[in-house]
Amino acid sequence: MSKLLSRQGVRDFCLGLALLLATLALMFWPKDSMAAARDGLTLCYNVIIPSLFPFFVLSALVVDLGLAGHLGRALEGIMRPLFNVPGACAPALALGFVGGYPVGARTALQLYQKGMCTKTEAERLLAFCNNSGPAFILGVVGAGVFASSKVGVLLYLAHAAASVCVGLVFRFYKAGKRRGEPRRVGPRFEAARFTAAFTGAIRDSFLSTLNICAFVVFFTVVIRLFFLSGVLPGLAGLLGRLLGPLGFSQAWAERLLTGFFEISSGVWTLSGEGAMAGRMSMAAFMLGWAGLSVHCQVLSFLGGSGLSARTYILGKMLHGGLSALFVGLLARLFPLEAPVSSYLADQVESLSALDFSTALTISTVCAWVLWLLFFTAALAAVRKTSRKRRKAVL
Repeated sequence: MSKLLSRQGVRDFCLGLALLLATLALMFWPKDSMAAARDGLTLCYNVIIPSLFPFFVLSALVVDLGLAGHLGRALEGIMRPLFNVPGACAPALALGFVGGYPVGARTALQLYQKGMCTKTEAERLLAFCNNSGPAFILGVVGAGVFASSKVGVLLYLAHAAASVCVGLVFRFYKAGKRRGEPRRVGPRFEAARFTAAFTGAIRDSFLSTLNICAFVVFFTVVIRLFFLSGVLPGLAGLLGRLLGPLGFSQAWAERLLTGFFEISSGVWTLSGEGAMAGRMSMAAFMLGWAGLSVHCQVLSFLGGSGLSARTYILGKMLHGGLSALFVGLLARLFPLEAPVSSYLADQVESLSALDFSTALTISTVCAWVLWLLFFTAALAAVRKTSRKRRKAVL
C-alpha cells in the first residue's frame, strides 16, 4: 500500500477523488454545511478571537522587545537542566500554559526565527510548550461539560504535569548535539522600538488569528459532513469492533474520533452518558492530543521555517497518553462524589452566556498583566546584570 501511494499518479487520483466527494457532500447537504460553518464562526467570535488575539500580541512583544533575552539570563539555571533549552524559551512555556493553543508553538517559532534558540532546541520546545489554557479546561470542560469544578482542576493538573513530563523526556532529543549548534541564519537580533514592535504585533497577530479561525470553521464543517455521510459512524463501528474486547463501544469510538479531528467538538460529546472515570480519561487524552485542527494551525506557522513537525506530533501523542494516565491516578486519590453546588451552577450559566465584549476584556487584561510580569522580571534581570558589570569594573 505504501509503495502504491508513493506514486505521483496514484496520489493525484486519490486527491482528486477526495475533492470530488467533498464537492458532492456540499451539494447534498448545503443547509447543514452552512449551519456548521455558522457554528464555527460563532465559536471563533465568542471564544477563539477574545482568548487568542491578546496573547498573540503579548508573545510578539515579549520577543520583539528583547524581553525574552533578558529573561533567558535569569532563567537559564532552570530551563537548561530541566528541558535542555535556553532560558529565553521560558516565555513560550509560560504563554503556552496560560494562553492556550497555539500560542506556545507560535512563541517558540518566533524565538527560533529571532535566533534565540537553535533548531534542535526549538523542536524540543514544540514537543511540550503548546498546551490548552486554564480557561478552556476549567470553564468549558470542567464547568460546562462535566458540571464540576473539581473535575476541571484535576484535568488541568494532569494536563500540566503531563506537559512537564513530555518536556523532561524530549530533553534527550538529539542530546548528542553540542550547545554550539548554530542559530538560525539571519541578521543579529536587535530589540525593536516599542512603536514598531506594537504595530507589527497587532498586524501579525490579527492575521494569525484569522488563520486559526479558518481552520476551526473548516474542521467544524468537515466533522458535520463526516457524520451526515456516515463516514465517521462507519469508522467508529470498525474501531469499536477492533477494541471491543477492551470494552470500547461504537459510541465511545465516535467520541474519540470526533476529538481526534477537533478538540472542542470532541469534549462536548463527553457530556452524555458513560462512566465518569472513562469520560474524564478520554477528555484528558483529547486535551493532550489537541486534535488535527490545532495541529494544522501549528503546521501553518511552521511552514518554511525548516523545523520538523515530527517531535511536535510525537510530543502531543505522548501528552495525551500521560494525561489520561494521570487523570486516572488523580481520580482515585480525590473522589468526585460530592454534589455540584448551586453556586457552581450559576457559574456554568454565566460562562455559557458570556458575550464577546466581556470575554475580550477578560482576555486582554490577563494578557497585559502577564506582559507586565514579564517586563518586571526582565527589568530585574537587566539591573542585576548591570550591577555585576559595575562590580567587575571596580
